[in-house]
Amino acid sequence: MHTLPTESAPREHLPFYRQLYFQVVFAIIVGVLLGHFEPAYGEAMKPFGDAFIKLIKMIIAPVIFLTIVTGIASMTHLSAVGRVFGKAMAYFLTFSTLALVVGLIVANVMQPGAGMHINPADLDQTAVKGYVAKSHEMTLTGFVMDIIPKTLISPFVGDNILQVLLVAVLFGVSLAMVGEAGKPVLNFFESLTKPVFKLVNIVMKFAPIGAFGAMAFTIGKFGLGSLVNLAELVLTFYITSALFVLVILGAVARFCGFSVLKLIKYLKDELLLVLGTSSSESALPSLMHKMEKAGCSKSVVGLVVPTGYSFNLDGTNIYMTLAALFIAQATDTHLTLGHQIALLLVAMLSSKGAAGVTGAGFITLAATLAVVPEVPVAGMALILGVDRFMSECRSLTNFIGNAVATVVVSKWENALDYEKLDAALAGKEENEAVSAHA
Repeated sequence: MHTLPTESAPREHLPFYRQLYFQVVFAIIVGVLLGHFEPAYGEAMKPFGDAFIKLIKMIIAPVIFLTIVTGIASMTHLSAVGRVFGKAMAYFLTFSTLALVVGLIVANVMQPGAGMHINPADLDQTAVKGYVAKSHEMTLTGFVMDIIPKTLISPFVGDNILQVLLVAVLFGVSLAMVGEAGKPVLNFFESLTKPVFKLVNIVMKFAPIGAFGAMAFTIGKFGLGSLVNLAELVLTFYITSALFVLVILGAVARFCGFSVLKLIKYLKDELLLVLGTSSSESALPSLMHKMEKAGCSKSVVGLVVPTGYSFNLDGTNIYMTLAALFIAQATDTHLTLGHQIALLLVAMLSSKGAAGVTGAGFITLAATLAVVPEVPVAGMALILGVDRFMSECRSLTNFIGNAVATVVVSKWENALDYEKLDAALAGKEENEAVSAHA
């Protein structure tokens, strides 16, 4: 695999136009321009974005499976698996709840929907019905049962990350328990990891095309003008998410001995890809690879990152409480403190079933409002037009939150190589880069 340039052999050996972050930025700008000036052509670019997301989903299952199996099977003490998982879930629950509370507080202070005086009966609910129908499927029991696959291999032909995670953990533990007899299998999987990540490297070369298609479609279909009417809500959400990352996650990072800003810079290629596609899932394989190269233990990365994509969605949580109160304010629906606490508790449960894919936050919001009848579900029609723009911010915040979580849990496990982390965040690492171009 290709290596990142070092300071002694800096990036000038790789022309700027061949670097992924430049290509993705350029593609996003072209997509915005095409969508704005030629909306019809912009909408027609949708297949490019969809095709790239499908390519990424194609490789997610083997990447997660191989990373987790080889990580767990290499552990000397299997009790560490349960310990890592327990610490990760404690972190996820704490910060997911904190994100919900932050959204609630900001909505009450800023009052982005106040003064709109919308009558829910006047809203066109046609476009919302599909999301509401999907939300009815998101019961807690159904979510738990859906984690268990029908067969051992069915997770690899589906798109449920948690099913792959479950099979990988069970198989990794089994492989570790058979000891020497499992060595040939472990060696095979470790060898198989190299061509699989080479495949990730190849797929990532198409990232600019995917970002172009997704952005051109978004602007072409919804238009920049759709942001104007609900600019206060969108701006409030972006500022709140930025403050959550910089202040709250920044404080956690500082306490653990690293800078969240340097981590963001380290992951800039992946963040631009997430921005272009509005999906944090598009950068999942690359995130796992980069966190390993930044000194996080393979077993911790394998457990924390995939689990975090369902249980650690900070951006989605901020959005849910903020959007719910916006709808209540816009429709002049008075919510007592009891109603808001009930909303928060329901959101804590419903948010755990959202995956890091486009539209999941909107479906989860519908599921939450369906359980809290005080807020009219019809009010979701108010934000449908700008949801796609907020989806980008949700995905970026979710992505950064999971990167921070991986470093923090690695530190808690004493499984963090500080020299590698410092080198990576300083841009000095000589590691393989999934997202680097040849």
